[in-house]
Amino acid sequence: MKGKKGVPALAGLMLLTLLSFQQELHCCTCILVGKKASVDGSVTTSHTCDSRKDRTWLEIVAGKKHKEGSTGGVYAGLRFIKFPGDTAGVRLRGEIPQRRETYGYINTAYPCMNEHQLAIGESTFGGREELRNKNCLFACEELCRFALERARTCREAITIIGELVKEYGYNDSGECLMFADKEEAWHFEIAGCGSDCVGAVWAARRLPEDHVGVNANASRIMEIDIQDSENFMASENVFEVAERNGWYDPQGGEPFRFCYAYDPEGRRSLAARRREWRVFDLLAPSLHLDPNAENYPFSVKPDTLVTLARIMEIFRDTYEDTEFDMTKFMLVEGEDGKFVKSPYANPFMHYDMMPLFKVNGGWGKMGERCIARYYCTYITVTQSRAWMPDPVGGIVWLGWDNPAMTSFVPLYCGITDVPASWKVCGRHAFNRDCAWWAANRVADLSAQKWGHMRVEVDSVRAGFEREAFAAQAALEEKALALYEKSPRKARKHLTRYTNDFALRVGKAYWKLGDFLWWKYTGLF
Repeated sequence: MKGKKGVPALAGLMLLTLLSFQQELHCCTCILVGKKASVDGSVTTSHTCDSRKDRTWLEIVAGKKHKEGSTGGVYAGLRFIKFPGDTAGVRLRGEIPQRRETYGYINTAYPCMNEHQLAIGESTFGGREELRNKNCLFACEELCRFALERARTCREAITIIGELVKEYGYNDSGECLMFADKEEAWHFEIAGCGSDCVGAVWAARRLPEDHVGVNANASRIMEIDIQDSENFMASENVFEVAERNGWYDPQGGEPFRFCYAYDPEGRRSLAARRREWRVFDLLAPSLHLDPNAENYPFSVKPDTLVTLARIMEIFRDTYEDTEFDMTKFMLVEGEDGKFVKSPYANPFMHYDMMPLFKVNGGWGKMGERCIARYYCTYITVTQSRAWMPDPVGGIVWLGWDNPAMTSFVPLYCGITDVPASWKVCGRHAFNRDCAWWAANRVADLSAQKWGHMRVEVDSVRAGFEREAFAAQAALEEKALALYEKSPRKARKHLTRYTNDFALRVGKAYWKLGDFLWWKYTGLF
């Protein structure tokens, strides 16, 4: 290694790599957009799979017909398997009666959209540990899968989940699922109902059509009105479990609030609250929300109609140029003698490094984090559009690794396959046949000298983003024309486009990674 520039870059990369294997806290951010809040009338949900453990591949699962009396398996470990069909580490937890027909879906670690444009985003809030019964049948990701296999709408999905956990139980920690279909968006939260109980407590609230919502690892549903079935749904035991455990007193004069009953720590978490504020403040700055508040509105009306590009931009956010900027303390003396932000200022440092620099009081369980994170496995931003046939109307815009540096690829819900490189897991070793590694290497390299290298990354990322948006209208016009004559040909057309775009993105990111490694390792 020669030159001064290469040493800090390599040292930083080694430190980041070592620390990345530690368990991360406060994972996943979701943004929900109603159809009258979006610029084109689409309903949007989203999900950052902020994890260093989940699998780095996906597949397209086709719909199926099943014989009468057949059963469907409920599994543990599907989020972590190495390739489609891998059985190592997968455990069959039980079987339940199967439907005569199950729908096809895009099978990410948390399945994200089915063939009827029903989409799901996920965010863990944890909640009270004493509610969790690990002996029950269903975990969160399996609820996502069964919902997408069996439901066409948000309401159907929530009803199905409620029936499944009531009969077979819920074994996971507290979770939020943000549903979107062609007309509605719903915010759903679920937790166990006791370490020795089969079942779950849950509540769901419909997002107003002209609003946006967010979840950032804390329960957000407060008061619920079970008489208002147009806007609320809940489990039969939602009040009883809280009352039995002394978390709610119906005679105490205070209203029942789901989040304070089942996730009281969540409202104290800066990591959650600050992201809630940031999303709302970026979309509705006219509200002048207090960044230090404990609670925010359930949802807000954005100041202007929301574009898909705006949501993607928010997911790239690192609080830059705010008082919560993670890199504001990293200064170097400029040529004019004034101090400026160092090109090594890195907003993607590990939690353990923050107390060292005394950033915003440090991070950790109750500390802070920004929206974009380096340990994100993938990000999805979905579109459900009622005015188009399902194979064309539903899109999952997926980007591998850190949202701040990724290029999104449009996966139409009518496609039948993805490139081979998208079906390879890269968790266990570096692999040039794995699409995720192309993005992961660029993200980890560029974080080392973010001030300079972000320009190189943005030029590639933004180029693909502009191309995808510019090509969308013509692509869909042709797909719709084909669909009228032959749905099969329309699917083939969309599959070919998606695969070609994905392969070009992967090739460009491998080339970009090689360029960054050469340019910033002091070889000239």
